[in-house]
Amino acid sequence: MIKSLATIVVVVVAVIFLSLISVKVQGHKEENSGTKAIVVNESMTIGQFGEVNGIANPHLKKVLQLESKNDLNKNILQAGLTREQLIQRFTKDLTLKAEYESRNWIKIPLKFILTIGVLVLVFIFLRKRKITTTNRIIFLGSSVFVFGVLLGSDPNPMGTVKDAIVLFGTKHVIFPPRMVALTLFLLMVLLANKFICSWACQFGTLQDLLFQLGRKKERNGKVFIPQFKVPFVVTNTIRVVFFVLLSAAALFIAVDIVNPIDPFKVFNPAKLGILGAIFAGLILVMSVFIYRPWCHFFCPFGLVGWLLEKISIFKIQVNYDTCIACRKCEQSCPSSVMGAILKRDRIIPDCFPCGICIEACPTKSISFNKGRRTNPPHGKFHEVG
Repeated sequence: MIKSLATIVVVVVAVIFLSLISVKVQGHKEENSGTKAIVVNESMTIGQFGEVNGIANPHLKKVLQLESKNDLNKNILQAGLTREQLIQRFTKDLTLKAEYESRNWIKIPLKFILTIGVLVLVFIFLRKRKITTTNRIIFLGSSVFVFGVLLGSDPNPMGTVKDAIVLFGTKHVIFPPRMVALTLFLLMVLLANKFICSWACQFGTLQDLLFQLGRKKERNGKVFIPQFKVPFVVTNTIRVVFFVLLSAAALFIAVDIVNPIDPFKVFNPAKLGILGAIFAGLILVMSVFIYRPWCHFFCPFGLVGWLLEKISIFKIQVNYDTCIACRKCEQSCPSSVMGAILKRDRIIPDCFPCGICIEACPTKSISFNKGRRTNPPHGKFHEVG
């Protein structure tokens, strides 16, 4: 147990330390933390309005459709908009401008290209039943290092949902690139059951890696570290409540409740803050004992992805003709999902196709395949208790 815990601690410290170095070496482009309030005074000229609010003349000309430079000397209220309309229009415009400027437009497409490459590789391994304990840890560790340490915390699946809600709620703005990213991530969920979360989400793979490192067993079969399967009704209830609170806070009081505790900031540790460091630390500690606690208890994308994975093309399937009802797949599964898939007797929780069930099945009855799941023959599992 001491050796396993020491390995886990080393991994976490290495991720934080290497992330600090990575951010310092590469430089960090500040994410948009909000635009200042627009100031409008009835005595202002259009030019003065621009100076006070930090809006360049060409931008004023474009937004207000000015015809000449002399129009800058007109009173701001002669621009054809009311005070409220001016505030709304420029708040939206400056917010979008700040969002564009805060993004690293080299890293973002690079991350998507690498994501597709990694997911295709893992997909091939899963389809061929080649995911083992060893290469699972290699894949997870590589994703943490590439998508988190090297390429940073953004974009990430959670942020696409959270930021869309928060930006619309606080600024009444929709940021098109963010919606494109959300669409691509959801498409990945639709094609292969929550694949993006499983193998390319930087914080998701970090949680998974810590859990897998704690799964090692002694020769007598006892586990080094006790691990628990929290009932889905508990995890999903908390996640739904959190999603409602996130949405309500953004839409009604214009507050982002995730930002202060955003665990993805472990890949930019200087931005964590005290509350964020405490929360991220708790999630990482929980990850050793509970499979992907952030994903199951809090993640907005996790909730949306869980709904969409019901119609995923490729998913974990059971061949009941060859299944001997030994339930080794259910016992080895890090969460309660395989029991639900196997017996089809309750709502199926989130399935992160880690391949553990495929590896554990002695008759190769579990596969990652396309099509609808079938129901088990009546009494198949009752016979073995």
